[in-house]
Amino acid sequence: MRWKSLLISIVISTLLTSCEQQPVFERNQTVYKIGDQEAWATKDYDDSEWTDRPQDVPDGQVYWFRTNIDILESPASLKPYGLQIEVYGEYEVFWDGVLIGKNGNPGKEAELGPKGELWVTYIIPAELTTQGEHTLAVRASLYYFSNHTGIFDLKIDDYDDLLTGRLIESSYIHIFAGSFLIASVYFLFLFLVNKRDYPTLIFSVSCFFVFTLSLIQFLGITIPIHYSQHHQRFALINTLTFGVAILIPLYFSLQFPLSRRKLLLTLGAVPTVLLFLLTGHSFSFTNYGLVISMWVFTTAIVVYGVFRQYKGAPLVLAVLVLCVLIRWLASLDLSLFIGFSLILLSMLYLLSIKSKEQRLAYEESLLESTRLQLELIKKNIQPHFLLNTLTSLIDWVEESPKKGVQFIEALAKEFDLFNQIQNEKLIPITQEIELCRTHMEIMEYRKEIQYHWEQEGIDPEEKIPPAIIHTLLENGITHSLPLDDNSIRFKLSYKANKETKRYTFMTFAKGINQQSTIKEGTGLKYIKARLSESYESNWELISEPSDHGWKSIIKIY
Repeated sequence: MRWKSLLISIVISTLLTSCEQQPVFERNQTVYKIGDQEAWATKDYDDSEWTDRPQDVPDGQVYWFRTNIDILESPASLKPYGLQIEVYGEYEVFWDGVLIGKNGNPGKEAELGPKGELWVTYIIPAELTTQGEHTLAVRASLYYFSNHTGIFDLKIDDYDDLLTGRLIESSYIHIFAGSFLIASVYFLFLFLVNKRDYPTLIFSVSCFFVFTLSLIQFLGITIPIHYSQHHQRFALINTLTFGVAILIPLYFSLQFPLSRRKLLLTLGAVPTVLLFLLTGHSFSFTNYGLVISMWVFTTAIVVYGVFRQYKGAPLVLAVLVLCVLIRWLASLDLSLFIGFSLILLSMLYLLSIKSKEQRLAYEESLLESTRLQLELIKKNIQPHFLLNTLTSLIDWVEESPKKGVQFIEALAKEFDLFNQIQNEKLIPITQEIELCRTHMEIMEYRKEIQYHWEQEGIDPEEKIPPAIIHTLLENGITHSLPLDDNSIRFKLSYKANKETKRYTFMTFAKGINQQSTIKEGTGLKYIKARLSESYESNWELISEPSDHGWKSIIKIY
């Protein structure tokens, strides 16, 4: 599926860049002059003394600019040409001396306030678009940005095609943006389920940034804006691009772990941050520079991933190289969004690999849990356990038949509890505590040591995997020596907040080496397998010596 997605993207980009229609006009040099005369609109006016360079026009003063345009082909019958134009300011448009459109109030912006739109389409009378040379004259004023004179974009084509083309472009952009919005929301929900999965959160935020970037980049298609708001749009585009340029390298650094990652990420982000802060006023330069900085930094991380043979790294590197080829074929805006789309698809591919690995690990944990469950049952009915228990039972029956009966009842109760819980995934904490107390009663008869149980903050409604506290208790009994009063004390505490549930199991005893670490035997393996089965990777187990003996902490996220 990933290769199909890449192929579709390549085909779309090729079609968009190679299937453009041949233009029906040629635009000649534009000349400028500050002032205001009606004669400057006429086709035959001599503008040879006008300057060919844009000038600063202060205080909203009126100025004119004229452009000779060659119509290469006359329009078909009943299909007049339209003029689509982007000009900073408020202006009137004249074609061969005929007023064909008005956008705002040139020369009166300070009095009447901002009026008009930045991108406008006008119809040109058919009799004025015969094949040959024509004159486009614009009477304009700039009250907000005096250094943005001239025509920034001009297109002449069939009037209906110009209008419907913008609608078609708008529909494509909304489909494109909508797909990223859906992906953003979906992966945000996945993150909320597993709040430690930061790559999923970064992917969600990146998709949202690209969604917003798409809408703002093509904002003029759907929402008319005044030219005074255009720089705000540029600033927002640069800010979103900056966000994407920071998040994408961060994402790949998490997927392809780097040694000394924080330091390398800081050093790699410095050029991006400086570029954004120092050149934010220059839209095209800043935007393009941010993309290049992101590409270089990301490529360095991915090359490292290829060197370390991380899964998915070669495909991501191929996508990054493909983005360079697309930039050669397409315009900046088009290549930017196709490139972002391909990179996000490669990020999604890495997430799918991770999801598959988690699923396989979960299935393996189920098998491991089953196997360790059987091992735990075998441990409780193995000949060594039964022999020691029966030996102790014989002694108690001979010395105190009443105590011997109680010993038998406790042993039967523990086996009965094990039989009840062995096939359960989660059991009430109260049942787990009952199992622990029963085991302590048995071990008191066997070892003739006093075992005391304490608990704090226990919520009877909570459930945990079966026999995990019991296993910690068993480890405490096996690896500890009694205190001076011939007793060992155990305490189970529970605390919870909105994000974490925390069980703390403490053993108060002697004979534990404070510098040692507990060896991972069958018991700890069983606990970890049970936690993975029930909570996947959203848990943490800490087992370490403490001042009073031993402390084990289970955190569930």
